[in-house]
Amino acid sequence: MKTSVDRIAAIEAHGLVKTYPGDVRALDGLDLSVPAGTIFALVGPNGAGKSTTVRILTTLSRADAGTARVAGHDVVAEAGAVRRAIGCVGQHSGGDREATGRENVRLQAQIHGLRGRELAARVDELLAQVGLDEAADRLVRTYSGGMARRLDIAMALVHRPRVLFLDEPTTGLDPEVRADMWREIERLTHEGLSILLTTHYLEEADRLASQIAIVDRGRVVAGGAPERLKAELRGDAINIELAFAANGAVHEALAPLAGIRELEVEGTVLRARADEGARAVPLVLGALEARGVDVATVSVARPSLDDVYLRHTGRSFEEAER
Repeated sequence: MKTSVDRIAAIEAHGLVKTYPGDVRALDGLDLSVPAGTIFALVGPNGAGKSTTVRILTTLSRADAGTARVAGHDVVAEAGAVRRAIGCVGQHSGGDREATGRENVRLQAQIHGLRGRELAARVDELLAQVGLDEAADRLVRTYSGGMARRLDIAMALVHRPRVLFLDEPTTGLDPEVRADMWREIERLTHEGLSILLTTHYLEEADRLASQIAIVDRGRVVAGGAPERLKAELRGDAINIELAFAANGAVHEALAPLAGIRELEVEGTVLRARADEGARAVPLVLGALEARGVDVATVSVARPSLDDVYLRHTGRSFEEAER
């Protein structure tokens, strides 16, 4: 029986499995439900299975097992309908570098059947929409990285898709250009698009997405609104860099302290949580000093998506990337 969530889902995937030669299991039973009209982020380190998921959902690859529907259409049985309903911006720019921006968008529009005045009007509209109207007649090879990515978005929107896939759209961009791209992506939601964004930038998912799914080793290990996921952690994160490794001494020093929980020590890195981190730090430092454990640096932070990732995978996002 269809539920109300099923009826409004832009993307549904159940039990997706994908194995590559060498017994590399890229997806291991991945489940996903993306509400219509939202930005939904698939978050995970490189190799987690994000791009494989996008390839299956955009009909570029087939899962070994499981099912998926996009815009109400089965990605295998109704692949043509899926392609007509989606736009896709891949990890690498899809524009012809030896053509102008206008020529690239025009060709894409012609592929989708636009002709005459409708074609010219749509091309002008999109170039203006992404801020490339003044650079429209320049060769794409003269564009900056940010301009090339905005051209990719214009090309993906030419046929007015219902679902837009953005696969690592800001990888390789400098921070200022990345921030410009964030504003462009936020603007797209006002047009009623459903957007699936894949990213390994945690701050990008936190900033843009109303819902996220954290992917690790081909499975979704946690999902929901970023603020709710962070709130589940309770308290502040205390991060301490020790002058030398002292696992046993650290646990002995901090065990008597009330309110210190989720204590982990990896080499010279100590992590813990406390309801009031700023008040807990002097107590922690005093206890460590009493045990002869020297501290190099200390910081206190509100819960972050990196903390959420650590909670559900047992390792930090930075460690997973390495």
